[in-house]
Amino acid sequence: MDSAVTLIGLPIALGIIMLGLGLGLTMADFRRVAHHPRAAVIALVCQVLVLPALCFCIVLAFDLAPELAVGMMLLAASPGGTTANLYSHLFGGHVALNITLTAINSVLAVFTLPILVNLSAAYFLPEGRSIGLQFDKVLQVFAIVLVPVAIGMLIRARMPQVAERLNRPVRILSVVVLVAVIAGAVLGERENIADYFVSVGLAVLAFNLLSLAIGYGVPRLAGVDRSAATAAGFEIGIHNSTLAITIALSPALLNSTQMAIPGAVYGIVMFFTAAAFGYLVTRVGARSATALTP
Repeated sequence: MDSAVTLIGLPIALGIIMLGLGLGLTMADFRRVAHHPRAAVIALVCQVLVLPALCFCIVLAFDLAPELAVGMMLLAASPGGTTANLYSHLFGGHVALNITLTAINSVLAVFTLPILVNLSAAYFLPEGRSIGLQFDKVLQVFAIVLVPVAIGMLIRARMPQVAERLNRPVRILSVVVLVAVIAGAVLGERENIADYFVSVGLAVLAFNLLSLAIGYGVPRLAGVDRSAATAAGFEIGIHNSTLAITIALSPALLNSTQMAIPGAVYGIVMFFTAAAFGYLVTRVGARSATALTP
């Protein structure tokens, strides 16, 4: 965990990831929330309040080890990822709403993530155990997470053509660096990976499925149209596991391989559950349309 690749690579990877996010954002993304205020407010409340409470209950129900419990809470505190936008597009969700929610959640996470992780660490970890992500590290999180986003948005606003040219290379570079770092961490823990998957796999699956169900079901119960509810379902049900893994592994933040395990398992599981969820929602929508056809 203290190798040069980890010490240097992870902060760079996280910075590049957030820069790539910023390159795809404009201030108009934040203003789109006005067109779907009910869906946006419900999704944000679920993301910030409901999901952490749900995750806490799941962690207690499965009696996870302390480090895995904190890793689960870190995952719950992470915003939706760009994968949510892709799935929303594939299955008829309101993609503009996804982009808006991703942007707002990414900014909110700078404040909520340190608070939730520290409260979780104080509850689950043994007395006297300290972790890197303390409240005095909030400025460090700002520097690593928010500053690259702001730079990316500035480049897009001032030099949109440059932003378009940089977008793909930045995404590829972030993946390459992150995969290399995570591969090194996984190889170092290869003897325990199977045990970790067994110990946290069911908890991750339960959290993922319930997140998708809440993200879609609550807006629908509140009268939100199917397209916006589908967008909210993917946004809430697909967390940014890359961000969670990077924060967990980074020596400047949590510096824990075990805390990265829930995010790693989630990053695999979510592709299948999200596809099944999208298929189910599409089928339900098709049946409803058929029933309404005279």
